[in-house]
Amino acid sequence: MEFFAWCMVAAGIGMGLGSFGTGIGQGLAIKSAVEGVARNPGASGKILTTMMIGLAMIESLAIYVFVVAMIILFANPFTEEVVKLLAK
Repeated sequence: MEFFAWCMVAAGIGMGLGSFGTGIGQGLAIKSAVEGVARNPGASGKILTTMMIGLAMIESLAIYVFVVAMIILFANPFTEEVVKLLAK
């Protein structure tokens, strides 16, 4: 049973770190875009378009972390081996 508890801990830590990293990245991207628009308002269209594409790429990291956490929790490939070892 300890294996499954560690799986839950690993998934939780992974989601926390992934969310923290993407939050920092998105905050820095928006900060830089706002500073760029403040310096050159005429380029706001290009800056905002590039920022939105960058935010989508950063957000994909959070989605990948979520998918890996769900795999760890629900589709773990080692579950059968651990259950066999625990049955002994």
